[in-house]
Amino acid sequence: MDPIGIAGAWLFTPQIHGDERGSFLEWFQDAGFSVAVGHRLTMRQANCSVSRRGSLRGVHFADVPPGQAKYITCLRGSVLDVVVDIRTGSPTFGRSVVNRLDDRTRRAVYVAEGLGHGFLALSDEAVVVYFMSEPYAPDREHGVHPLDPALGIEWPRGVEPVLSPKDAAAPSLAEAERAGLLPSYADCLAYEEKLRSL
Repeated sequence: MDPIGIAGAWLFTPQIHGDERGSFLEWFQDAGFSVAVGHRLTMRQANCSVSRRGSLRGVHFADVPPGQAKYITCLRGSVLDVVVDIRTGSPTFGRSVVNRLDDRTRRAVYVAEGLGHGFLALSDEAVVVYFMSEPYAPDREHGVHPLDPALGIEWPRGVEPVLSPKDAAAPSLAEAERAGLLPSYADCLAYEEKLRSL
C-alpha cells in the first residue's frame, strides 16, 4: 500500500505469482491494509460494473459521516482511475490523482470517506469491482462533473467520454461547494479518528 498524494488515497500493488497454469495474487489483505491505512476496512457492499470503452463513471462521493470508502480493482480490461480531493478545508482541495488499473498489474486503489472517485474505461470492455464501507444510499450520494476543468484531470485523448444523464448534470466543483454539498476536511478527519479507535 503506497500513499498517492492525497491523504486517504492509497495504491496497492500486489505480488503476482505465475506458472504454466496461470497466475495467482492476493488483491486484498486485511492485515497489510490495516497497518498502512491505520484502521480496518469494513465491507458492507460489493459492486461490479461492466463498461464499454469511453464510459466515464463519477466523480462520486457521499455525505460524511458516514461517507463511503471504496477499494477498487479492474478484473478485465483497463480503466483510468481518478481520486479527487473535494474536502473543503483540505490542504490538497481540488487536487486529483490518476492511476491506471488493469488486468495485468492487478493494482487496486483505496479511496477514504469524503474523497471523490471516478473512472474512465480505456478498453473495449472493462470489468471493475469494488468493496464499499457503506451501502448505496441515494439521499447521501452526490457527484461533481468529471469534465470540470477546475479538477485538472487529464483525460486521455482519443477516448470520447460517455456519461450517464446524472453525471452529465452534476455540478462543477465550485457549484457543489457553493451549494454546501462537499464534505469538510475536519469532519473527514474526525470520522477517520473514530475508525482508528474501533
